[in-house]
Amino acid sequence: MCGVVGIVSAQPVNQALYNALTVMQHRGQDAAGIVTWSEENGLKQRKSNGLVRDVFRHRHMMRLPGTVGIAHVRYPTAGGSKSSEAQPFYVNSPYGICLAHNGNLTNYDELAELLIREDRRHLSTNSDSEVLLNVFAHELHIRANGRPTAEDIFDAVTAVHKRCTGGYAVVMMIIGFGIVAFRDPNGIRPLVLGERDVDGRKDYIVASESVALDVLQFERVRDVKPGECIYVENDGVMHAHDFDGEVRHTPCIFEYVYFARPDTILDDLSVYKARLRMGEQLAGKIVREFPDHDIDVVIPIPDTSRTAALQVAYHLGVKYREGFIKNRYIGRTFIMPGQAERAQSVRRKLNAIDLEFRGKNVLLVDDSIVRGTTSRQIIKLAREAGAEKVYFASAAPPVRFPNVYGIDMPAASELIANGRTVDEIQQLIGADRLIYQDLHGLIRSVRHGNSAISEFDTSCFSGEYVTGNVTEEYLHELEERRNDAAKQARQSKRKQAANVVGL
Repeated sequence: MCGVVGIVSAQPVNQALYNALTVMQHRGQDAAGIVTWSEENGLKQRKSNGLVRDVFRHRHMMRLPGTVGIAHVRYPTAGGSKSSEAQPFYVNSPYGICLAHNGNLTNYDELAELLIREDRRHLSTNSDSEVLLNVFAHELHIRANGRPTAEDIFDAVTAVHKRCTGGYAVVMMIIGFGIVAFRDPNGIRPLVLGERDVDGRKDYIVASESVALDVLQFERVRDVKPGECIYVENDGVMHAHDFDGEVRHTPCIFEYVYFARPDTILDDLSVYKARLRMGEQLAGKIVREFPDHDIDVVIPIPDTSRTAALQVAYHLGVKYREGFIKNRYIGRTFIMPGQAERAQSVRRKLNAIDLEFRGKNVLLVDDSIVRGTTSRQIIKLAREAGAEKVYFASAAPPVRFPNVYGIDMPAASELIANGRTVDEIQQLIGADRLIYQDLHGLIRSVRHGNSAISEFDTSCFSGEYVTGNVTEEYLHELEERRNDAAKQARQSKRKQAANVVGL
């Protein structure tokens, strides 16, 4: 999962891009990048591995003048964790184009081969984002003759939709002309459009989450529609074009479960309200499965489960307490790059308040259970703090299948629920009782506020892939490429190469 933002303004955009990235840091902690442009200074760039606050120092910000720019925060799904794959990416033909991308292409291998063999374009990384950039650049090159028109850009994006499959939200800057933004025809990955009036001229922003608009005092206009292309020229003139091919709006439901901030609105749906309703639905499930429960207290696993846990406690009629104190300087455990790192980080991230556990039957509520490593460690912490019984509830259904649209859970063998019953999972994580949300309950929780959305991408829960081209062979190859062992092997090779260079 990544975060993208693009701004066209009459004012310098470097600080605005930085501020937008800081409020979307939760979407990626691996790398960050900003690219800006002005007529006087041309193209300027800064990107590197690390958190936003570490990548951009005062001296870097001073070297990013310009009134047009795009930015990106990343964690690695495709490719690897290295600075050469930090975004935005750039190609110099035609015109010079920069790209920031959130998502994953499911036909990456096929596209990469065609780009090299037929389109005669060079690829320097293993990132599907670079492939997507080159597909667009090639399609624009064969259409534009001189200055690219809005129609040329729209036709090029239409060709991208026809060639590329998967989930993607893209923000691009065509150097000297403007910013282009679009979503995949399924609208799997989010993208929000905003505007503000400054001295009689409109500034425009597109971003992965509406919270980026809020912090910069942009008015949220709407979500970019599935397949739609937005083109904002450098002088602030905006063009929009609907995709004329097949559109099936299926936003990723895991955004509402875990990734997005609770103060974000995506596809006209409040993440906060969705999580409130998840708690209501989960409480109903607990009452049905555990009517004679002896729960003394409900304790959330901070931070994303707090909203749901509050509603669970309210509807069960038991106390809600904060039993874990979080070290906010440790990254989000789920998006850490390896199993060892995730396991070691739990005790550094959370500390139990003994008096909330001692002698009590506690219900721990989490947003989801993915690999189970964190859940197992947290239950152990609760028992060490003196809990008599530890029950565990997940606001999401069992994660049984890989996600292939930009969330880093591709290896089925690493998902604790894959091929296991709830009782088996309960035993593995060490809970006295485990209760999962039902899928229909989760869907009902999220879509309550927008009946126009009739379905979601629920592939990690249901195994149903909305793009229709995900085969068992593809999933097997993806697992071989992206499981923790493969990532660690690549990391080891990079360290060895670095040591050789150091010699």
